[in-house]
Formats: sequence, structure tokens, C-alpha cells
Amino acid sequence: MNVEIKAKVRNLAKLLDKAKLISGSEGKVLSQIDQFYDAVQGRLKLRKFEGGDAELIYYDRPDDEGPKLSSYEKCTIHASEVDTLDRILKFSVGGKGIVKKVRHLFMVGQTRLHVDIVENLGNFMELEVVLKPEQTFEEGQSIANGLMEKLEIDKDDLLAGAYRDMLQAT
Repeated sequence: MNVEIKAKVRNLAKLLDKAKLISGSEGKVLSQIDQFYDAVQGRLKLRKFEGGDAELIYYDRPDDEGPKLSSYEKCTIHASEVDTLDRILKFSVGGKGIVKKVRHLFMVGQTRLHVDIVENLGNFMELEVVLKPEQTFEEGQSIANGLMEKLEIDKDDLLAGAYRDMLQAT
């Protein structure tokens, strides 16, 4: 389980500098292509990486602004199986759109900090506080709120939904 937030980024360079400072690292840059599929509940996507491998990710979270609880499952797909799995999923449940992004990934304690440059959409950031089994939503929410403060994320910049939803709305 994660506690997540998503927000618009007004100044990409400033946020990247703050993320490097807070994480004590240069982070990792990842190019990702997410193919979304129809799902009865939650969201289902095949995330393709530059090296050819992918992850099939199912996640479910409310489409609310601010910190929210997210459950997820994922599995690694080897490069030789990615195209076949994509075809099977499109035939069986239907494709729902593609999101292309460059992600800067930083680790801050138990939190994944993503700074995303999303093609045809803009710049965003996400916090994913990975909850330990003994932690409550409120503890994760407190961690997320503290990081939002350090990163100077304004509550007016918080977003609901997924990038795919935002792209469909444009």
C-alpha cells in the first residue's frame, strides 16, 4: 500500500534541485511508455522501459486531490513477452491510451519521489510513500505532507486522476 499525491510543477529546475538536495542523490532518469487497458476496477497498465522489459501494473486509488491510499500489484515482463502480452490484453480487455514520459526518480526514506515530464501534457511530481505493514494511512499522510512542505508544493497544485485521464481531457 502507498499514500500518494500528484501535483503540477510550476518550476521544473527548482523542483529537481530540491529533490536532489532532499534525497542526497542525483536520482535516476527513466524513459517510460505506459499502455493503459480497460479494467473492471482500478487501472491496468503495461509500463515499457528502454531496455525492452516491462511491468504489468494494476492499481486502485480514489481520484481525489491530496494524499490518498493506493493499492497495487505488479509483475515483471521480459522483453521477449512484452509485445505478445500487449496484443493479448488489447484483444481481451481493450486498450485505453498511451502515456509517454521521462521520469526522474528519487528515494527519500520510504518515499519514491517522481518528477515527470509527460509528453503532450507538462511537468508533474508524484510522491509514493510506501507504507510499512505496521504503518497507518495517517502516518503515510504525515510523511507526504512533510515532503510537500519541503518541496514547496502548494495545495492548489494538487491533482486527482491519472496522466491518461488528463490526456484524454485535453
